[in-house]
This record gives sequence, structure tokens and C-alpha cells, in this order.
Amino acid sequence: MEHQLENGLLLDEQGNLNEAGYAFSLVKEYNRKQIKGLKSRIKEWDYYYIGDKNYGIALTIDDNSYMGLVSVSVLDFVNNKDVTKSYMSWLTFGKTNLPSTSSNGNLCVKSKNFDMKFLNENGKRHLICMMKNVNKGKDFVCDIFLESTTDKSMVIATPFKKKKHFYYNQKINLLCAKGFFTYGELEYQFIKEETLGVLDWGRGVWTYSNTWYWSSLNAYTNDGHKLGFNLGYGFGDTSASSENMFFYDKEAYKLDHVEFIIPKDEHGKENYKGEWKLVSKSGDISLIFKPVIDRYANTNALIIQSKQHQVFGYFSGTITINSKIYRLDNLLGFAEKVKNRW
Repeated sequence: MEHQLENGLLLDEQGNLNEAGYAFSLVKEYNRKQIKGLKSRIKEWDYYYIGDKNYGIALTIDDNSYMGLVSVSVLDFVNNKDVTKSYMSWLTFGKTNLPSTSSNGNLCVKSKNFDMKFLNENGKRHLICMMKNVNKGKDFVCDIFLESTTDKSMVIATPFKKKKHFYYNQKINLLCAKGFFTYGELEYQFIKEETLGVLDWGRGVWTYSNTWYWSSLNAYTNDGHKLGFNLGYGFGDTSASSENMFFYDKEAYKLDHVEFIIPKDEHGKENYKGEWKLVSKSGDISLIFKPVIDRYANTNALIIQSKQHQVFGYFSGTITINSKIYRLDNLLGFAEKVKNRW
């Protein structure tokens, strides 16, 4: 039986989670100053993905203590192409000043090569970015407004087996988006009625080596409903709760544990462009995922390595909630496997 979190402080006096489990909002208060683990193990990030059937963009600001990251990705689903540009900095140790909650505060980072702002303005999220020379001299600019369409989100507080290590995470799905981005000569307008986004808000103290699986969907159905999910696993002790949740218009529903079945080639290596399956033992999740873009990155810098396959494609299948079957028909989202030594 999964445990639902109650209001209160996230950490006890020893720096361990007061309570592990899930919630539909940030009911636990996160305070970086209450962390008792090694400061070099603190990981904090805000990641946004916004997209429609033609294009998607992803914006990331990380502060991983001994290194920071600012990143932009552009996904072209018309031609099935992608490009990513990232800048790393060293020994940030919280100086990036990521807010302690997702609902208030602004996050701004700037250098000679980029200027990225995640702003909270009167209940709306305002994302502004300029990044020079993303690829072959092409600059990137965006100005996006996001509005919540539901007051429910996916929140988990997950401990690791090692004391004073934890992950506190919120995924805000079905964010209604409008605005524009430019990439080189491409100018594209996101229309409110066709564009949705997700925020991945993460704070925690992580172990050095870990692997996670994550999948996110935010889409309009053919009959005009908003449908989304957050599925994932692979790190920490999830006995108190999984991170799996289904969203339909303004409602959110907890789901069972899930498994990502990634096909393998004739040499036994994972074939990320093959057809995946996402399934649960109870049968409440039964999805086929057909990839079109594998956004692959392999960062290797001294003691840090991050091997990422963030794969974009189309989901079909069913999700069952209290005997009611929701059918997915070729809806665009992503699924990923990330292996970190950080």
C-alpha cells in the first residue's frame, strides 16, 4: 500500500526524510540549510519541456554542487532531428540559488554565451532564454508563458539506502503553453490550444552512481481532453511509493509500479530506436512506445559521467483507473534511461 505524505518539514534533525511517500502537491517544506549530508552530493534542478506535434524545446538549469549545467534542446518532429547545447560550470555549491519551492521565486543565470530566466509572475511561469551558437552559428531565443491546468501534480519523497540521502521531486504535467522560439532562421509560434509542457523540479542528496528511467506525456486527445502521465523508477527505496501518476483534465490518479522494456539488437545491446513496452504487473499500464528521435548525450568529465538516452516518440495503448480504460492513440511524449556517476 502506497503512503500519502502529510504536511510538514521534509527532513528531521539528522537530515533524513521525516516521511517517505507521494503527494499531489509540495506538502513537505524543503530547506537546503537543513541538509546534513555532504554538500558535494546535493543535486538541484529545474527542467522544462514544452512542445506540440511539430516542435519541442527543453530548458535546464542544474546546480549539482561541484558542477552546474545550463542546457537548451530543440526537437524537430517534422524532420525528426534534434540539437542540444550545454554549458558546464564548476564548484557552484548552491550559488545558482534554485528556489526552495516550485510555486515562488525566480531563477536567473547569465554568462557571455547565455541568459536564461525561469520567472514566477502572478501565477504564471515565464521562461525567457537566449543562447548563442547552439549549433553551426545558430542562436536560440525563446519567450514562453506557462499556466497550470490542474492543481494536482506528482510529488515523491524517496530515501536512498544510505543515510542522509534522499530525492524530493515534483512533476507538474499538463502546463498550458504559449509563446515563441527562434533557432537560426527558424521562427516558431506555440499556440495555447495545441501546446503543453511539463516541469521536472528536483531537490536532493544523491548517491554517486545510479540509473533512472523516466517517461512523460502531455497531450491533447482527438476529442479535446488533456491527457498526461509521469512514469519512472530505478533509484532509491520506492517501497513507500512509486512516482507513477496519470492525469486527465483536472484530475490525477496514482498508478502501480512500471517496467520499461527496451528492445535489444542481435548483440544484446539496447536498441533505443526500436519499439518499447511500458507495463505494470497489475495491468493498469499497458503501453507501446514507437521512437522517432533518440536525444543521446554522453558527458565524461573527470569523475563525472552522464550517459543519457532521452527518446521522443508516440505512445499507444491503455491506462486503467478503477476499471475505467483510457485509450492512447499515437500521442507524442518521451521516455528515457539515464545512467549517472556524479
